[in-house]
Amino acid sequence: MAKKQDQNASFMVRFNQQIYKENGDAKVQWRGKISHVQDGDEKRFSDFNDALVFMQEKLALLTNEATKDEPKEERESILQKSFSMFKTVRDVAPQFLKETIKNPKKQFSNIQEQIQDQIENLGEEISEKVQFDQWKKASRADYHELQTSIDSLSKEIKKLNSKVDKISKK
Repeated sequence: MAKKQDQNASFMVRFNQQIYKENGDAKVQWRGKISHVQDGDEKRFSDFNDALVFMQEKLALLTNEATKDEPKEERESILQKSFSMFKTVRDVAPQFLKETIKNPKKQFSNIQEQIQDQIENLGEEISEKVQFDQWKKASRADYHELQTSIDSLSKEIKKLNSKVDKISKK
C-alpha cells in the first residue's frame, strides 16, 4: 500500500453572463473559464460539465503520479475511489450554481456557515489530539514550542475570520 501522500489541486472558476435579445426575446448565456492554479492550464466552457471534466483530468494526473509505483490493480482501485468524489460534485454542483445565481447572498451565507463549522471542527479536532497530560513534565522549551504553535494557529484562524467577514460585507 502506498505511503500517505497529501496532494493539492486548486481551481479557479470564472463565470461571465451575457444577456441579449434575439427575435424580441430576452436570452441569457453563461460562459466560464476554469484555471488549474498549480500549472496555469485553462479551459473555456459554456457547459459546466466541461469544467468538471477538466478538473477530473487534472486530478487523475495527480493521482496517477502519486501512485506510479503501485501495482496496476492498486492504481485502478485508487483512481476509482478518487473519481467517486466527482460523482457527488457532478450531482450537486449544477443545483448549487443555480441556487447561487438565484440568490447569491443566501448561498454566500451557507458557504460562510460551512467555513465556520469547519473552523469549529478543526478546533475540536485539535483539542482531542493534544494530550495535555503529556505536557505536565515538559521542559520550558516544549512549553514555548507549544505556545508558539497555538499563537500561530490563532493568528491563522483570525485571518480566516477576517476574510470571511470582509466577504460577507460585500
